[in-house]
Amino acid sequence: MSTSSAPSAPTTPAARAAPRTPPLPTPHHDGGPEDGRGYWPTVLAVASAGVMLPFSVTGAAVALPDMAAQLGASTGSAQWMLNAFNVTFAALPLAAGGLADRFGRRRVLLTGIALVGAMSLLVALTPSMVLADTARAVQGCGAAAVLASGAAVLAHSTSGRRRQLAFGLLGTSFGTGLAIGPPLAGALVELAGWRSVFLLVAAMSVPAWLCATRAPESRNPTAPVLDLAGPAAFTAGLACLSLAFVRAAAAGWAAPGTLLLLATAAALVVLFAAVELRLGERAMFDVRLFRRPEFVALVCQPFTVTLGFVVLLVYLPAYLQGVAGRSTSASGLLLLPMTAPVLLLPLGAARLAARTSVRAVLTGASALIVVGALLLTTLRGDGPWPALALPLLPFGVGVGLAFGVMDNAAVGAVPVENAGAAAGIFNTMRVTGESVAVAGAAALLTTLTAARAAGGGLPSEAATRLAGNAVQGRVDQAHHAVLAEGFTEAFRTLGLVLAALSALGAVLTWCALAPRRPPNRDRAPRP
Repeated sequence: MSTSSAPSAPTTPAARAAPRTPPLPTPHHDGGPEDGRGYWPTVLAVASAGVMLPFSVTGAAVALPDMAAQLGASTGSAQWMLNAFNVTFAALPLAAGGLADRFGRRRVLLTGIALVGAMSLLVALTPSMVLADTARAVQGCGAAAVLASGAAVLAHSTSGRRRQLAFGLLGTSFGTGLAIGPPLAGALVELAGWRSVFLLVAAMSVPAWLCATRAPESRNPTAPVLDLAGPAAFTAGLACLSLAFVRAAAAGWAAPGTLLLLATAAALVVLFAAVELRLGERAMFDVRLFRRPEFVALVCQPFTVTLGFVVLLVYLPAYLQGVAGRSTSASGLLLLPMTAPVLLLPLGAARLAARTSVRAVLTGASALIVVGALLLTTLRGDGPWPALALPLLPFGVGVGLAFGVMDNAAVGAVPVENAGAAAGIFNTMRVTGESVAVAGAAALLTTLTAARAAGGGLPSEAATRLAGNAVQGRVDQAHHAVLAEGFTEAFRTLGLVLAALSALGAVLTWCALAPRRPPNRDRAPRP
């Protein structure tokens, strides 16, 4: 719906008798493509910025084995190269969405792109993993700003079919980053070293920033005062949860340090909820949006759609390199059955949802991921390419369909002046799920692999250390057989877990997005 359209007059007696809702405040615009002239520059600005984000995740995962080996990083320090980015990326879209509504969506988008590019350049030049971890945390802040403000820019500058096309192209841009990320990063690592992966992201940020300067500015003049306590509590809680997963992989799930971190994370999340409820309308996490059942269903959708996909993107290349002995570029190419559909399907998914329903598309996406997760239980590192492609293709098709409709459906489920907050909440839930999945999957894979290695005769401490290295793609050749067997079985168990989560998500999505019939108050009661 266009921001300038007026609501139609009520036609039924019940509607005429109902009190009129006060008009919504008009968002402030500093120009825009509502007349059609600036449509394509705006879409290209957001899409070009969106390509960088998934590549920053997948490229880093592919580069990690060589990076950790060259910098002499421990298992925990190397894992934080992924977790540091994921924690801030997951925790801050909410704050970025609020800042975008208050200070301007284009301004926040430009700032985010600059941070992503500058910090990627710093990682490329870093002499130590500690500095790389710090830069990646700041880079995650920039990525969160791009994610939240980009969707809000599109929501405020497009409408109708043009909006569907714009969000379909946004999904395609994410798919492009996902599809080209593993093979391109693998080729770069082999040809020019791991630093070239981060140099490429820095170079990509330049045209993205230049395109974003042409996007229209918009803001919400009624945005509440800044809420800093809520996002701070949420970020700290997510960091403690990620640290608990890293600790569990090294010391065990029942270790006092692990339990203390888990309890602290839970307490901080409760504190976050209490702060936001107390602030009410001034909260950055606008709880009023959760009065809409369809919005609740949509913001929970990423937990069942993208969890398995992200886990495979991050850890399957390490499995193929370490267990199967495949090259970095070959491991990336083997992921094409999963990544290519995410590049090709989002635009078609938007049209399919328009002809059928968002409910059907998202439920079908979850069902396809269930199929892929169950087929993952047949995984073999030394198997032929078709055997590997079989479970990966349903994953890619399911996620490709979901990417084309999730963002548009989430921001379209709320009034347009709340688009920044809605995009922030939606992307916070999406990336929080991905962050927890990456950290949690590492802990689960390490624990299961270590248990199998210890059962094969390795001392417990050595088994844990070697299992942690294996999950990052560094398999000790002296114990290759037992580690390969343990890592393979761990992946198969992970497939069962993902299948159960996606099946639950498919059922909940189908039920939550069911069309609701409005009560017919004009019909006379039966005698």
